[in-house]
Amino acid sequence: LVETSPGVAEVSFVEKEPADRHAIISWEQKNSCILPEDLKNFYLMTDGFQMTWNVKTDGAPMPLGSMVINSISKLCRLGGSSMYSLPNAPSLADLEDDTDEEGNGDKPEKPHFDSRSLIFELDPCNGNGKVCLVYKHAKPVVSPDTEIWFLDRALYWHFLTKTFTAYYRLLITHLGLPQWQYTFTSYGVSPQAKQWFNMYKPITINTALLSEEADSFVNKLDPNKVFKGKNKTPVIKKKLPSLPAGSQKSHTSMTSSKASSLPGNSSRK
Repeated sequence: LVETSPGVAEVSFVEKEPADRHAIISWEQKNSCILPEDLKNFYLMTDGFQMTWNVKTDGAPMPLGSMVINSISKLCRLGGSSMYSLPNAPSLADLEDDTDEEGNGDKPEKPHFDSRSLIFELDPCNGNGKVCLVYKHAKPVVSPDTEIWFLDRALYWHFLTKTFTAYYRLLITHLGLPQWQYTFTSYGVSPQAKQWFNMYKPITINTALLSEEADSFVNKLDPNKVFKGKNKTPVIKKKLPSLPAGSQKSHTSMTSSKASSLPGNSSRK
């Protein structure tokens, strides 16, 4: 599908051998958790996934699409301790706040950077964030239920899917376009990325979500409310005060007497 799109220059797919079953077991023992069945079956077919494609701009190829799922050896824990970190260096766990909103209604509970959750990086997203496999409940024992979440560059969490299989479909459907994970955030993709979407993926399975969230950012003006109470008040022309009847007669007589005293109005005798 990508190869037949206009302007696509090169499509590169890296074939990988299946992951060794012993490597999967070792990963589970090291991290004290069991891989979800669909992700484990994926690794038993191919040890990760990598597909990129370019577009021609001014005759030269430019990298655009990138679809990545880390191999089992690179499925590393996020925020894990490092031997190179300083003793008092801040960590992701320091970002935890007890006042953070928990899941309510249709919003799932967000992952935690501290020991309450286990988080593993599936896709580095070319530096635009991280797609993570999340075990949200690690105490007292690690729950086998996992979810796929997107961690943006500002370290905010955004829910993607319940299962790895559903996420894999999303990855393929969005063709690995830049910042496609941001369509699942309230602020959406950048204007430049939106142009690429309009060119190569104008309609996605996330259309309803996009339109719903876009509406919340549209400045909706209701003329009836905006101009309410600001109608122009009719201008009342001030009339000269009317004189009483008596004064009108005296005014008329004064005018006539002045007129008769003028030289041009004198009658010949």
